[in-house]
Amino acid sequence: MTTFFASHAWLPSGVARDARITVHSGRIAAVETGARQPGDVPLPGLVLPGFANTHSHAFHRALRGRTHEAGTFWTWRERMYAVAGRIDPDSYFAMARATYAEMALAGVSAVGEFHYLHHAPDGRPYADPNAMGHALRAAAREAGVRFTLLDACYLAGGIGQPLSGVARRFGDGSAAAWARRVAALAADESSVIGAAIHSVRAVPRTALPEVVEVAEGRPLHVHLSEQSAENEQCLAAYGVTPAQLLADAGALGAQTTAVHATHVTDADIALLGGAGSTVSICPTTERDLADGIGPSRRLYDAGAPITLGTDQHALIDMFEEARALEMHERLATGQRGRFTPAQLVAALTGHPALGWPDAGRIAPGLRADLVAVRLDTVRTAGVDPAQAVLAAFAADVDTVIVDGRMIVSGGRHVLGDIGELLRSAMP
Repeated sequence: MTTFFASHAWLPSGVARDARITVHSGRIAAVETGARQPGDVPLPGLVLPGFANTHSHAFHRALRGRTHEAGTFWTWRERMYAVAGRIDPDSYFAMARATYAEMALAGVSAVGEFHYLHHAPDGRPYADPNAMGHALRAAAREAGVRFTLLDACYLAGGIGQPLSGVARRFGDGSAAAWARRVAALAADESSVIGAAIHSVRAVPRTALPEVVEVAEGRPLHVHLSEQSAENEQCLAAYGVTPAQLLADAGALGAQTTAVHATHVTDADIALLGGAGSTVSICPTTERDLADGIGPSRRLYDAGAPITLGTDQHALIDMFEEARALEMHERLATGQRGRFTPAQLVAALTGHPALGWPDAGRIAPGLRADLVAVRLDTVRTAGVDPAQAVLAAFAADVDTVIVDGRMIVSGGRHVLGDIGELLRSAMP
C-alpha cells in the first residue's frame, strides 16, 4: 500500500489542495485531504487522472515529419500505404512499443488501437492470423499502458471497389472470416478486445450487421464522415449519409465511438446524440490533413460524449489535443469558452469508450492511474491549477502511474531513451 501526496489534485469535485491518494493492488483505496504524512510519496504540481488516447494507428508514427508539406488526404494516404507495405510483426512491435511509450510520457494510461494492418504484404494471413494484433498488445504491455485492440473489419477499397495493392493486407475476405479471426483473440488483465468498422467505404452495407453482432458487449469504433467525399459516395451508393447507414444497421449506441465526425449533418448529430454514441475528436490530425473543424460542441450538446485521440501521431500531446478542441471551436464560432477546463479533462479521460469504465477519475475503487504535471516550468509557472489543461504540454508531465505502477518518473520512461527507441524503430 502506497500513499501519494499531491499539493493539487483534480478530483471529481474539482481541484483540491493537499490530497492524499492511497493505492493498493493497483486501485485507489482512499482519497482524503490533509497535511502530508511521514511515508507519503510526493507527486509534483497538479495530479490528474490518467489520459485515454481513444484513437491510434501506431504505424502512422513513421509518417511524422515526412508527409506534412502539401497534398491532400488522398495523397497522404498513398504515403501511408507505402509505410504499411514495409511492416511485419517484429517491426510492428518495435514501432508500437516506442509509440506507446511516447504516449505514456504524455500522460496516456490507456490506448485504443484502431487496427487494420492484419496480414502479410501479399494479403495472405501469417501462420498466426493475429500475429500483428499480438505484437501490438505485447508492445503496449512493455510500454506500461493498458490496451484496447479495436480490430477493424476492412473489406473494400471504396464503395463497390475491391481491395488492391498494399490494402490487401487489411482485409479478411468477408465479415465472417474477420469474425472468425477476432474470435481467437481474448482479453486479459491489461487488454480489452473491441471491434471496428473501418468506414462505410471499407465495409459494405450488407456486412455491417455481422460486425455489429460480433461487437455486442464490447467497444465498437468507426471512422465517420472524416472527408466530405465519403458522404458524397455514401449518398450516391445508398441514398443516405454514413451516420444514417450505421444507424440503419444497428451500429450506433452507447458502446459505439464515431471517430472524427467532421462532416456530419444536423440529422447525423441528432442520431449520434440520441444514441449516446461517443465521438473521438483528433484535432491535430484533422488540421494536419486539412479535414476541417467538426461540430464538437453541437455533438456534445446533443448527448454525444467527446473523447480525444492522436490518430496519425503528427503530434503526441494530449494537452494539445484538448486545447485544440477548444481553440478550433473558437475559430469556427468566434466565441471563447466553448468547453470548460472540466469538460476538457473529461475528454482527456474517456476510458469508458475503450472498455475501461473503472478508470478516468481519482476516486476510491477505481484504477490507480495518476499523471503529475509540473507547475514550475517555463510553460506552467504561475498558472491557476484549474486552468493548467489550457497551458501545459506533454513536456510538463513528470510522473505517470498506471494501475498503481510508476512507468514515468522525472519525465523519464522506465524503458529509457524513447527517442532512440523511436529512431531505431522507423521502417
